[in-house]
Amino acid sequence: MGNATSTATGPCDLLKIEQSGAVLTVGLNRPAKRNALNDGIILAIQDCFSNLPEGTGAVVIHGIGDHFSSGLDLSELTEHDATDGLRHSQMWHRVFDRIQYSPVPVIAALRGAVIGGGLELACAAHIRVAEPSAYFALPEGQRGIFVGGGGSVRLPRLIGVSRMTDMMLTGRVYSATEGAAYGFAQYLVGEGEALAKAMELAARIANNAPLTNFAVLQALPMIAEANPQTGLLMESLMATVAQSDKEAKLRIRAFLDRKTAKVKPT
Repeated sequence: MGNATSTATGPCDLLKIEQSGAVLTVGLNRPAKRNALNDGIILAIQDCFSNLPEGTGAVVIHGIGDHFSSGLDLSELTEHDATDGLRHSQMWHRVFDRIQYSPVPVIAALRGAVIGGGLELACAAHIRVAEPSAYFALPEGQRGIFVGGGGSVRLPRLIGVSRMTDMMLTGRVYSATEGAAYGFAQYLVGEGEALAKAMELAARIANNAPLTNFAVLQALPMIAEANPQTGLLMESLMATVAQSDKEAKLRIRAFLDRKTAKVKPT
């Protein structure tokens, strides 16, 4: 795929989708609502990740406007009974699983509000890049509700149970600087630079061998959660499969022939 950029919008224009080479950008497009997540935008995300264009090597999710996402549009909860609430939460789980278990890596570019369901969405991505304006919070405790988009599973793996407990009980808000230190994001960049940095990372990642990216996304999380001996066996099997791939052989030969650069600090 070339370097041309194409633009499309998701259902009801809730997503702004652009293809630039091997990188697909997905913009949450409700800026007047600080990109609050309603059923329409969640289903648009599901459709997007269920139908990634051929040749896509990485995806960048970002928010149009000054915020990534202010979380669940609370107006959607007013008519839910217990059964509706269960189904609604499970719908979010299915959609965010599409991101976490995407066939290609997903990077979230974060600015402004990254709170509630917006933080849960960011946690489903594989890499997070934050600007100084980004702030992280879980206001569900003050709203009389509980996280329902997978946050209780994904976020503790990033920041720990005790830190998430504090956020939900006290309403604590973390700044971008604190967030980068505590695991909310892996990169902290200058104001207005998150999307560009995410695109840079995505382009680099898309150049990896597809099987390596697949192993990192699909096998690594399971290895990390397995008991050590099971994990080591899975690692050996994955390493064997990856090393036997034709693409890996070509890349190793290029390195041995000094056609690729050695690793150096940046």
